[in-house]
Amino acid sequence: MKILIMGGLSALLALSCALLLAGDPAKGKELFTAKCAPCHDVTGNGKEAIARLSQVTMKPLASKEIQAKPDDELRKITTKGSGKMVAVKVGEQEAGDIIAFVRTLAKK
Repeated sequence: MKILIMGGLSALLALSCALLLAGDPAKGKELFTAKCAPCHDVTGNGKEAIARLSQVTMKPLASKEIQAKPDDELRKITTKGSGKMVAVKVGEQEAGDIIAFVRTLAKK
């Protein structure tokens, strides 16, 4: 019986954490505009001048390749950086909000 209760509590805790980190696309759009759009553009397609200056190819954030990445990978890229992309200084919830907004780009 204790095992069943502990298992249920563990599942509830995991679900609660997932719900807390679930992002708000509207808040994410504001954060994206302020913190990401200077390089990625408001469309998520990337700014050619920044890509040339950094000598990188920016993949559109709406692309199948980017959209196929799991949220935890996008969260790591956002908060830790990747390649020449610097980390965005945001909390876990804000990162979730940005990711939720990026997910909406695939639907446009």
